[in-house]
Amino acid sequence: MPQTPSNKVPDLLWSEPYLETCCRSAMHRLVQAEEVGRPPGLKDGPCLERLAEMQFAAHRADGRFEITEQGLIRHASEIMKRPVRPRRR
Repeated sequence: MPQTPSNKVPDLLWSEPYLETCCRSAMHRLVQAEEVGRPPGLKDGPCLERLAEMQFAAHRADGRFEITEQGLIRHASEIMKRPVRPRRR
């Protein structure tokens, strides 16, 4: 079958892991928590674990979760729909 515009495979394919609505909400709460982080054992704990597996969040030594740079980038692009701003330290 010849390649035509209607059946051509796009050059760009979606390569980012899909985030469920609950995980996007957990990510947003994680960003809002800033340096305080999110404690384990809350209702969004399974989502925080998933975010950590995808390297959007990290476990700290005190057991809390914090957002990673990769998580900030994903949050800005997918949740906030705006360019990434540098992290304040």
